Amino acid sequence: MIRILLAAAVLAVASPALADEPRKSGEYAFTPDSLEQPGVQKGQLLGPYEFHSKIIAGTVRRYWVYVPVGYNPKTPPNLLVFQDGQRATNPNGSLRVPAVLDNLIAKGDIAPTLGIFVTPGNLSEHYPDNLGMSNPDHRAEEYDVVDDTYARMLLEELLPEVSRTYTFSDNPRHRMIGGTSSGAIAAFTVAWNRPDSFGNVISLIGSYTSIAYRPAADGQPARFGGDTYPGLIRKSKIRPIRIFIQDGSNDLDNEHGNWFLANQQMVKSIEWANANAEKWNLGPAKYELKYVWGDGGHSDQHGGTLLPDILRWMAPAAKKKLLLEA
Repeated sequence: MIRILLAAAVLAVASPALADEPRKSGEYAFTPDSLEQPGVQKGQLLGPYEFHSKIIAGTVRRYWVYVPVGYNPKTPPNLLVFQDGQRATNPNGSLRVPAVLDNLIAKGDIAPTLGIFVTPGNLSEHYPDNLGMSNPDHRAEEYDVVDDTYARMLLEELLPEVSRTYTFSDNPRHRMIGGTSSGAIAAFTVAWNRPDSFGNVISLIGSYTSIAYRPAADGQPARFGGDTYPGLIRKSKIRPIRIFIQDGSNDLDNEHGNWFLANQQMVKSIEWANANAEKWNLGPAKYELKYVWGDGGHSDQHGGTLLPDILRWMAPAAKKKLLLEA
């Protein structure tokens, strides 16, 4: 239950010439760990591959596989699964996950990690070539619904497909799942339903709101959304998962909810569950939690700048000092 407040000075500026300029609200600069560095070997980013799901019938999605430098199938690396893979792998985007992995693995800051970056599904025979960074049309139905359908697709279909070619750890403590916005709640839902498979969640500007809510109608029961999680967390057995949460004070406020308030509710519920685990018989596990609040809107930018330190906390190499400290 650790709150992290990072001063602007801690978020290193990419160019020394900008060092004395005041930071504008919502603007956060990359550190060198998120930028390609001279002399650092790059892992292989393979794909995109097209994948048809039977569990989420009628959908097609793309995915990429990041294979770290020095990959050895006899010593399975850690695993990172990231949603909205088209944006997570964008070399000019807000996350730049492959570059972060290259730099941290090269420095020995994190253990070797295999990455799987997957898009949401699209209701079509083939994934549209003209989508670019835009969302496929089945994203909300997969990411915002709080059941185990998406987790089953990953664990019963996509990961076995990748494992035919590459090995990766089966230890949940060495497996991370992350995303931004609806991709963040999707990541949390996978770990919530399957903590035996994923023990670490990266949640950036998470949509813990009512996007998926549908009232009861035509004989069908109501369908609930991510705004139910704070209550579920307070009244459910604690999952043995490590969670990083980030959001900004200027995030969305619309018909689905208030994003910043929703993320604060998630943090408060996790802290309450830990503090009252014995009284309410929620243990024996405890959540491991870190969080950062900024002043950004519904943007990946702040979370992207934090990603190197998030990964250092979640997947440190042996004897390396963590930079996200209590």
